[in-house]
Amino acid sequence: MNPSNNTILVTGGGSGIGRRLAEAFRQRGNTVVIAGRDTAKLQDTVAANPGMASIALDVADPESIRHCAAALRERHPDLNVLVNNAGVMLSEDLAADAVDTAAAEATVTTNLLGPIRLTAALLPQLRTQPTATVVNVTSGLAFVPLVGTPTYGATKAALHSWTISLRRQLEGTGVEVLELIPPSVQTDLMPGHATDPRAMPLEDYIAETMALLESRPTPAEIRVQRVEPLRRAEAEGRFEQVLDMLNPRAGA
Repeated sequence: MNPSNNTILVTGGGSGIGRRLAEAFRQRGNTVVIAGRDTAKLQDTVAANPGMASIALDVADPESIRHCAAALRERHPDLNVLVNNAGVMLSEDLAADAVDTAAAEATVTTNLLGPIRLTAALLPQLRTQPTATVVNVTSGLAFVPLVGTPTYGATKAALHSWTISLRRQLEGTGVEVLELIPPSVQTDLMPGHATDPRAMPLEDYIAETMALLESRPTPAEIRVQRVEPLRRAEAEGRFEQVLDMLNPRAGA
């Protein structure tokens, strides 16, 4: 991926990994548009980063996606990079007497259908550019789940698989397809994550990630060293060990 002179859309760009990626891209001379549901966070990010733009987008709403795609064609016809970063991580109790599937359904709609729908809406525009890139943000939990958030891991595993198919289908079109696979990072994705000493500091994650994005050739999977134990657990025969490490059994 060319790290500069792009027009980049970052979903979920008002906070966490999305905001810091957007700021890092802006610092490298890119035109950056951040998108999300929380207009206050978007406005705060834009105010702190002169030259950055924002657009309202709820990736869980197909109509919002259509409006966003139309607005981007009008306001940013040179858009050539899409970063599908927006996502939710919700706890679920599958052992409850009555299992409520609302969290699971919201997670699937946001984390999986959101990037699929948005990518489909923007691909016609991306394919008109000399070069373009789609970046899907998955998770190390796609490879070894955190059992308290089962649908989160499942959607990230599905997005990983979908990204592989997208990459193969777009070979020869000029559209590069990359996958960002973060470890646990100190953000507000879930309560307590921002101060969790076991999570990777956000600034360290962004610095290592940008170095990988700037490498030539850019790897198809952008993996910092902290995520390798999860990514390689099954291939190295350590899946059960890592699963137990992430999810200690009661009394263990």
